[in-house]
Formats: sequence, structure tokens, C-alpha cells
Amino acid sequence: MSASWLFSTPCSKLNHHLRRRNHLLILSPAFLFSGTGKQMVTTSSASSSSNRGAFTTLKERVSFEKEIKKSKFIAIAGHIPDEGSAQSFLSEVRDPRATHNCWAYKVGEQYRTNDDGEPSGTAGKPIHSAIASSGLDRIMVVVIRHFGGIKLGTGGLVRAYGGVAAECLRNAPTCLIKSKVPMGLEVPFELLGVLYHQLQSFQAEDIKQDYDTGKDGVTMVTFKADFDRVQGLEEAIKANCSRDIVFYKR
Repeated sequence: MSASWLFSTPCSKLNHHLRRRNHLLILSPAFLFSGTGKQMVTTSSASSSSNRGAFTTLKERVSFEKEIKKSKFIAIAGHIPDEGSAQSFLSEVRDPRATHNCWAYKVGEQYRTNDDGEPSGTAGKPIHSAIASSGLDRIMVVVIRHFGGIKLGTGGLVRAYGGVAAECLRNAPTCLIKSKVPMGLEVPFELLGVLYHQLQSFQAEDIKQDYDTGKDGVTMVTFKADFDRVQGLEEAIKANCSRDIVFYKR
């Protein structure tokens, strides 16, 4: 995307383009898993509010094992950056020798669950409930069951799958991740030093320049900033550049 395109395009269209680009950085389109069981519940939301701000997720992959009435339940949980990563995670941790590989994940407002042959609503849904209760985002939990010969009943299955998933997440190490806001602005060459000083002070990332602005002595600079630093960065740049500057962002 060139700077000349950016500044020859109406703001409404430009903002729409930036929204699309930023959305793709966070969430890939929803997809269907194949060969991993039948019962599946899918919920999606058009709202993108959950993609903004900060979220807490798992710092590393964790597991928890428990035997319940001779059935062995093994919960494995980990961070997934987007929906497209869920299938890879499942492929890595599922046990083809197990009786069931049930799972759920949450990425913002998007989530999916799968009972993998267990009675509908007795496995994937309670796993998802455990994820929701944990307050964590962009994670997936797979609960593997090796059947021990004793049926647990509907209530027993819900408690088993939900309980094992909750225990797996309870003391897991977590980390805070701040969402990045894509931004761009035009700046004269003589102010590049001032601009870069401010970008470094506010720890902006992915800084790029495009000299194809169609204007002499002017370059387009694009970058990404933490959502909670955007306002301060804008004010600092305007104050130090001593002129009106138009910012383009999501």
C-alpha cells in the first residue's frame, strides 16, 4: 500500500482498508475442523471490540491429569494467536488412541466447542465454560479421555470435563498482551529525527517509510503502537513537530 494511495483515497475508504488489515492480523476467518468428532457448537460476533485493548493469555502450554471412576482425563491448554492456529494445536496434542479428544477455544468473541462423540453438550461446553470463567483469551483446551469402563452419566461428564479444564487453567502461568494499533502519517524530511525520537520513546513497532507520496520533501511513516499509548504518542508528535499532522489509524 503506497503513500500516494493512502492520501488520494477518501478517509472512509482508507479507514475501512486499515480496519480490514488490522482484523486479519488478529483473527483469521472461521473454519471447520474435519475428522475430529461430530457435535460442534459455533458462536461468532460481528463486534470487533474484543480485539482492542489488552488481554491475558497463557504464557506456556500446561497440562493436568486426573482419574475419575477409572477413566483417565488429561487436559492440555495453550495460547493460540488466532482461530487458524486452533487446528494446528489440536493436531499436536490430540491422542488418536484415546476414546475422546474433546475441546474448546476462545479468541475474542469467537469460540468453538466439540464433544468428539460424548453426549451433546457434556464435554466441549463445560470446557468452554472453564475458559470463560478463567478470564483468559486466545487459548484452547483439549481434554483427552481414556475410557475406564464405568459410565459417568450426563452430569458426571459435565463435572469431569469442566473440572479438569478448570484445574488445568487455575494455576497456569499467564501474561498480558497489549493490542497494537496500525498508524500512519506524512512528515517532512527535516522532522524525521523528531518523529523517530518520539516513536522510540513510546516503543512503536514495525516502523516503515514510503517516499512515494507525490509531494516533494515529504515521506509517509507507518508504525504500530500499543493501544494505551496512542493518544499520548499523537500529542507528543504534534507538540514536538509544531504543526498540524493528520494521523491515520484504525
